[in-house]
Amino acid sequence: MAIIGAHGKVAQQLMRLLYDDGDDFIGVVRNEDHADDIYRFGGEGVLLDIEQAEPDALARAIHGADAVVFAAGAGPNSGPARKATVDYGGSVKSQQAAVAAGVRRFIQVSARGTDDPVAPGSDESWTAYVAAKRDADAELRRSTLEWTIVRPGTLTLDDGTGFVEAAPRVEPGTIAREDVARVVIATLREPTSIHTQFEVVAGSTPIEEAIASVATTARLG
Repeated sequence: MAIIGAHGKVAQQLMRLLYDDGDDFIGVVRNEDHADDIYRFGGEGVLLDIEQAEPDALARAIHGADAVVFAAGAGPNSGPARKATVDYGGSVKSQQAAVAAGVRRFIQVSARGTDDPVAPGSDESWTAYVAAKRDADAELRRSTLEWTIVRPGTLTLDDGTGFVEAAPRVEPGTIAREDVARVVIATLREPTSIHTQFEVVAGSTPIEEAIASVATTARLG
């Protein structure tokens, strides 16, 4: 597996779980200091700035992976321009790289509610973030990849519970980043989740069961 944005908090949880399961992974980060986070979980670190790199360079970095997880984001303190170059541009570039590298499976960590209208008077950065996530998801749905779009609610640093609510649309809610990582793994292991898009928040259904169930209702392709 190749994880784009491996320094992010969801990616950190994902790498920990993969390490516990004995799975191999490649972590793509733009800062050498961040690579230590990958090595301590037994992964292979790749230094590459997805804002600057060409898709061919990223394709070489992820060659041989069986799936790509796009978990990158510009971060809450970044302005509208970086939302466009990371959350949207980085995703599109990663999609192109996956196609070039022959990696068919692609999981995108997006956000709940990004298809909803933004409230008038919303912060400029928030408006740009929603647009970037929405447009990146749309590009992925149009691609030839075997995609799944995971749209979590508000992320927390709480310990995961292993229980969620997943559906094409869910009410606003929170979800631990650890549980988002578990959802990504469950999605990768559930073939019927290909070409599905779903929202997910904390709930009462075991994650594997929730993903198997939502795959029957959230298929878009």
